[in-house]
Amino acid sequence: MTGTKGMRRRRRGLMIQPRDLVLLGQLWIMRVADRDQLMIASGFHSITRINARLLALTRAGLLRRFFIGFGGGRKALYAISAKAAQLIEKPLRGPRRRQDELLAADFSVIHQLSINDIYCSLKFRPIPVPGVTCVNWMGFTEPVIQDSRLIPDGYVEFSTPAGIDAAFIEVDLGHENLTIWKEKAKRYLQFAISGEFTRRFSQPRFRVLVLANSVRRMHSIRGAIAQMTEKIFWFAALEDARGDTFFGPVWLRPVGNSQQPLFEQPR
Repeated sequence: MTGTKGMRRRRRGLMIQPRDLVLLGQLWIMRVADRDQLMIASGFHSITRINARLLALTRAGLLRRFFIGFGGGRKALYAISAKAAQLIEKPLRGPRRRQDELLAADFSVIHQLSINDIYCSLKFRPIPVPGVTCVNWMGFTEPVIQDSRLIPDGYVEFSTPAGIDAAFIEVDLGHENLTIWKEKAKRYLQFAISGEFTRRFSQPRFRVLVLANSVRRMHSIRGAIAQMTEKIFWFAALEDARGDTFFGPVWLRPVGNSQQPLFEQPR
């Protein structure tokens, strides 16, 4: 039996528990994560316990730990090691950083942490809309189809009373110019009308949920995309779409000023 089937294994004196395998599997999905994200995704309810487990897994060579920030703002981040990837039978992925390396800033890591926050909120917290649940999440390291440079930040499927609602997630922290966003919009539109999305994901349609790091930035992206299409795109500021408010009336379409909820509440 393999580790993915729940078998306990010993690594440098550490007895691998089922919860450890869950943690490693979730970290593989998120690529790099902080303690709070791992606590939510792996079902820990005690900061003391997860701190102890992260330290034990790091010392056993199953986690790669590094730090970002300075002083009181310094934060420990984790990625799986080659040994952990072998244990859970997954390819190694995640940032390549030296053990206990200190980074002043890493925009790709900060971007991934923002995506993880959305993943943890959608996947592991109750959705405040009756009849709606998150049933699937995917991350991408390669284009969604061959000969395309379209690599979404995430893909989520919600089960709703009307069926499956599919959406791609795009998180913008202000590092891409509007020309890149226009090109990205063209690729999404082509993906929608070509039939490739239905062949790839077995769903009839999708929308693109764009979350920007500020209201001003959100309106800039929205204006650029509105020149191309009024369809499939939804926009919100990250600060307005945290936790339960993700599903509230904080979303704008490319055209119009009426904020909408992600799903209509039943009357």
